[in-house]
Amino acid sequence: MENRRFALLAILGVLVFFIYQAWQTDYGAKKPIAPPDTEATEATLAKTAASTADAAPTIVPDQAASGSATPMPASNARVKVVTDLFVGEIALQGGDLRRLELIGYPISKNQPDQNVPLLNDRGGHYFVLQSGIATAEKALGSHYDAFSSAQTEYQLAEGSDVLEVPLEHIDAAGNKVIKTYRFHRGSYELELEQTLVSAASQPVSASPYLRMVRNDAPVGEEPRFIHTFTGVGIYEAKPGSDKFRFKKLPFKDLKDETYKVEQTGGWIAILQHYFVAAILPAEGEKLHFESKPGKDETYLAQYLGASADVQPQATLSFTTKLYVGPKLQDSIGKAAKGLELTVDYGILTAISEPLFWVMEKLHQYTGNWGVAIILLTLIVKTIFYPLAAAQYRSTAKMRKFAPRIAELKERYGDDRERMSKAMMELYKKEGFNPLAGCWPLLVQMPVFFALYWVFLESVELRQADFALWINDLTSPDPFYVLPVIYGVSMFFMQKLSGQTATMDPMQQKVMNVMPIAMAGFFAFFPSGLVLYWCVSNCISIAQQWYITRKIEREGEVAKTALKGAK
Repeated sequence: MENRRFALLAILGVLVFFIYQAWQTDYGAKKPIAPPDTEATEATLAKTAASTADAAPTIVPDQAASGSATPMPASNARVKVVTDLFVGEIALQGGDLRRLELIGYPISKNQPDQNVPLLNDRGGHYFVLQSGIATAEKALGSHYDAFSSAQTEYQLAEGSDVLEVPLEHIDAAGNKVIKTYRFHRGSYELELEQTLVSAASQPVSASPYLRMVRNDAPVGEEPRFIHTFTGVGIYEAKPGSDKFRFKKLPFKDLKDETYKVEQTGGWIAILQHYFVAAILPAEGEKLHFESKPGKDETYLAQYLGASADVQPQATLSFTTKLYVGPKLQDSIGKAAKGLELTVDYGILTAISEPLFWVMEKLHQYTGNWGVAIILLTLIVKTIFYPLAAAQYRSTAKMRKFAPRIAELKERYGDDRERMSKAMMELYKKEGFNPLAGCWPLLVQMPVFFALYWVFLESVELRQADFALWINDLTSPDPFYVLPVIYGVSMFFMQKLSGQTATMDPMQQKVMNVMPIAMAGFFAFFPSGLVLYWCVSNCISIAQQWYITRKIEREGEVAKTALKGAK
C-alpha cells in the first residue's frame, strides 16, 4: 500500500509542478501595447559634477535637445541593413537600431517567410537599442539628434566578412558624433563604435552609453500553459570577490525597485524565450548598469561606460560589443564570459546540460531531433535499467502478496491500526520492503524535469521537424495522438503491475482516471517531451513484462525443486 501511495504522490507531484508552471502564464490574448512616445521615453544621460574623472555617473530627468547642424530627417527615415543573418533598420533620428530580424528563425510554422523581429518598433512591439555619448553638460548623439547617412541601404557583399554602416551627426556647437555599426558574417555579434570629434575649447569628459528599451509584448510564438522568463539579465560582480554571478530581474520586479550597480566587467541583457539581446562591454572596463521602468509600459536596461577626457579639437572613439540573436549553446558563450548562462536550466543544469549534449550528438548523427529523442530515451532507460529492475521486482512481489493482503483487509475491515500492524508483520516475516520499488522512481524524476527544461530552453529544438504530422517538437501535438498513446501506455503499465487489484474502490477509481487526466494534461505540452514519455513508457512495459515473466519462471523452478526435494 505504501508503494502505491508513493507512486500516486509522485504522479500528483508531476501534475502540481506543471500546474504551477501553467499558472505563471497569463491566459488569453493580451491587450495590445501601443509603442511608447519615444521622445518622452528617451532620457538624456549626464554626469554629476565631480572632482575626479571617474566619478560615478548619474541618470537625470529628460532634457530637450540642444540643437543640430545636421538637417532633421523625416520621422520614419531608416537605413536598411542586410547581412547573411540579419535584416535590420537604423533610424536616422538618433541613429537607433530599431529593427533586427533574425534570418532563418520564422515567427511560426504557419509564417515561414516572416522572420522573428527580435528588435522591433511596430505592431504593438517595442524593443529598440538607443545610444550616445554622455558628457557633463548633455548627451551627444542621443535620440533627439538627427543623423545623416551616405546610403539608404547597406548589404553585406559576397566574399566580404564585415559590413560597416556609418552615421554622422554635427550639433550646433560643431561637435561631431559618428556611429558605426559593424556586422560580421556568420555571427550574431556586432559592434557599435561611437566617435566624438570635439569642437570644444576645453577638455571634455565623456562616456559611451547604450540603452535597450522594450515593452512586455511577446515576440513570436509563446508556448501555451508554460511560463517562460522575460526580463533583464545581468552578469553581476560578487561583492568582495573577483567572481561573477548571473542575476535575473523579471520586469514585474523592476516596478517595485530600480536596479543599479557599479562594477568592473560584466554585461547586461534583455532575455526572452530562446533569444537574447546583450550589451557586452570590454572585460576590464569600469562601468555602470541600471535597469528600471520607462514610460508608456516600457523597461530600460542601460550601460554607461568608463569616462575619458577628449582634448580640444581631438577625436576619441568608444567601441561596445553586442550580441543579438538566439541562445545557441555551442557559440553564445564565446561572445562573452558567462553569456552561456542565459540558457538557464535552473537548479537541474548539471543534469540538463549533459542530456542536451548527448541529444545534440545524436542529432548530428541522425539529422532528426525526434529520432535523437528516441535514442536518448533508450540510453536513459538502459542506464536506469538496474533501478527499474528493482522497481519491477518489488511490484511483482506485491502481486505475489496481493491475496494475503486482501485477506488481511477482510479480517480487519476498517480497523486501520490493526491492519497496518499486521501488514508490517507480514513484510518483516517475508523479508520484503514495499518502499524498495519507490526509490528508483524517485531517482529518475530529476531526469524528467531536466529534460523538461531542455525542451523549454533549447532554441536548437525550436520548430524542429520529426515525422508525419509532428512538424514542431516544441509545440503540442496538433492531433493529440502522442498524448493518447501516452495515456494508453500508462493504462497498460498499471494493469501489468497489478497494483489496482489490491486497492480499495476509491483508490482504484483514482488510478483508473489518472491515465486520462495525464493524457489531457500532456496535450498542452511540447510534443518532443510527450514523445520521450511515450517511448519511455513503451520501454518500461517491455522491461516490466520481461522481469515479471522472469520472476514467475524463477518461482516455478523453485516450486519444482521443492517438490523434488520432498
